[in-house]
Amino acid sequence: MTLPPAAPSQQRRETTRDVKDHVRDGEHRLHSAKSESRAAERARKRYERQEVKRFTRQSRRRRIGWIVAVGLVVTIVALVVTAVFSPLLALRTITIDGTSRLDNVKLQKAIYGQVGTPLALLDYGRITKELAPFSLIRSYVTEMVPPNGLVIHVVERTPVGAIQTASGFELVDPAGVMVDTSATRPVGYPLVQLGTGTITGPGFTSMTQVLLALPASVLSKVDTITALTHDDVTLTLTGSSQRVVWGSSDASDAKARVLADLIALHGGGGAGEYDVSAPGTAVFHLD
Repeated sequence: MTLPPAAPSQQRRETTRDVKDHVRDGEHRLHSAKSESRAAERARKRYERQEVKRFTRQSRRRRIGWIVAVGLVVTIVALVVTAVFSPLLALRTITIDGTSRLDNVKLQKAIYGQVGTPLALLDYGRITKELAPFSLIRSYVTEMVPPNGLVIHVVERTPVGAIQTASGFELVDPAGVMVDTSATRPVGYPLVQLGTGTITGPGFTSMTQVLLALPASVLSKVDTITALTHDDVTLTLTGSSQRVVWGSSDASDAKARVLADLIALHGGGGAGEYDVSAPGTAVFHLD
């Protein structure tokens, strides 16, 4: 059975509805497309940000490292400048130790001119020049004691023997530097007899080498020591007529040990001669 054709008004309503549906579908597709485009744009921007972060992370680390390094340098420079120029770290007290013959007050006065100078700016060359006139100083070491102290550790020259002069006696150290003078012979020191030699000659050098090698028990028994050359050192002992033929100052340590043993055996045996000039054949001869 054939349906009758729709009325014109109904056809128009259906056509209008189809158009609206088509428009709504188009709008929905357009909205979806825009949403997808915005999502794609956001994804692209996130990706770009991540890539920028990834590629700039190392440069940021380097920049942070430089900033930290510069900060440390500035801090160190500030501390150094403070230490150098701050009046709180200026020299105020000078302490000297290790002296027995030297006058500490005179030593302090000699270098007093640097009081008030920051410790970091002390002129140690100037200190050397100011202490140079004190011949009894063999060596010294300076020590800064913050915030404002300086300690000078002095090593004095040690006398090794006495030399008789026209005006009396001079105590000299192994370098021949006069340590002290006396009108009478100093007690406890051997008499160094130069003869026709000099204090700068080989005889004096040999005698000091021998005296430095002797143990205290033997050195205290030495009355005189004589030498003109490197090879003819001779000693006499106190309280007896005994003497020692030492010969060369070579192997003085070994000779000193042998002589100590011989004196222990023959020290009370009367006048005689100890001969240690030939190592390995040391003997004692009675006169």
